[in-house]
Amino acid sequence: MKTGTNPNRMAIVKPFKAVRPTRAIVGLVAARPYQSYTVDERESRMDYNPYSFLHIVNPGYKYAQEVTGNERYKLVKNRYLEFKEDGVFIQDEKPSFYVYKIVNRHGQEFNGIIAATSAEDYERDVIKKHEDTIAKREQTFKTYLKTVGFNAEPVLLTYPDNTVISDIIKEVQKGYAEFEFTMTYRDTHYLWKVDDEVILAKIEDEFATMETIYIADGHHRSSSSYLLYKDLKDKNPNHNGTESYNFFMSYLIPESDLVIHEFNRLVKDLNGLSKEAFLIKLDENFRIENRGQIPYNPSKPHHFSMYLDGEFYSLYLRKANYTFKTALDKLDAQLLYNTILKPILGIDDLRKNNRIDYANGRHEMITIKSSVDSGDYKVGFGMCPSNVHQMKQIADEGLKMPPKSTYILPKLRSAITIYEY
Repeated sequence: MKTGTNPNRMAIVKPFKAVRPTRAIVGLVAARPYQSYTVDERESRMDYNPYSFLHIVNPGYKYAQEVTGNERYKLVKNRYLEFKEDGVFIQDEKPSFYVYKIVNRHGQEFNGIIAATSAEDYERDVIKKHEDTIAKREQTFKTYLKTVGFNAEPVLLTYPDNTVISDIIKEVQKGYAEFEFTMTYRDTHYLWKVDDEVILAKIEDEFATMETIYIADGHHRSSSSYLLYKDLKDKNPNHNGTESYNFFMSYLIPESDLVIHEFNRLVKDLNGLSKEAFLIKLDENFRIENRGQIPYNPSKPHHFSMYLDGEFYSLYLRKANYTFKTALDKLDAQLLYNTILKPILGIDDLRKNNRIDYANGRHEMITIKSSVDSGDYKVGFGMCPSNVHQMKQIADEGLKMPPKSTYILPKLRSAITIYEY
């Protein structure tokens, strides 16, 4: 196969031989991430859909019991092999790029390319990170990947808008789509396979001009893939850099296609403070207004909404009391941590503390209100979403956002393309 020839290669993006569901049943196979389903939702889908990818990632269902750890991972591999044996999955014969388009029920459209991206690029910071990861989750998913031998959900990467790649995508989309199906959430998915050697080389060469691409969503998946790469590389005396473990599957979309929502915060208690004492402490850094029963959503950066004891509040930062030294300091999720979560509520490590939870901002403050009213949480905070410029600036400065700082669209489905290690 002809490959790109740019001698000053930066980002390494490669075609690969995807394992894919057959066209007739792809809509039945594809699934949201396992954790996004309630137990009842999972069981309902598995009861009535024998093709769902949930049967693979929840293999204990076959034996009517919960299976965990390495035992579960081995069963996942077995169910996956059974799907291949039964012809549910087939593997493409030629390395390909996959042009992938999603149109959601709100009319938002996302266009990009599914490809193999380099673990070495992750190591040398060509693929940049902006969000902290949790070490335990990294190791757990690395072990999972090593045992099952495949990954079914791409990492979401973003790159600067590029007219050459955009034109290629538009031209490819004029042809026959391998897949076109709509999910129960009314998102419509389209996929085109690209295996023409001239087009493959153009795509590789264009990405090879990019000094940096950024992780938009999937920090744990990318870091786990990198850990697997290091592990297998160290154990392979004949390592040459072409092995499949040198890469991980990604969906690359232009920056203008990203949609970023905020993650709001829910805290289970006031760290021993009364409501009145808590409000007095807040007053040091914020101008506080009681909004009563009227839901309040902040309208600009450094303003927050708060729901406490049946009432909404607006919190306006007293800028004279807070210094912005880095791009991270300007991020509202970090600002909330620096001024309230850590010094007042005593939440030091956001990655490990079980007193804090998160709710994505698509549902605004209604989710916060219902969660606090239920008694499960004492206080909730809402904020404005960050933007692509902030995300890139923080990554470029080598800093990391707090966990759950961004809720990014598109959200991808599992098992539309599968990458085998």
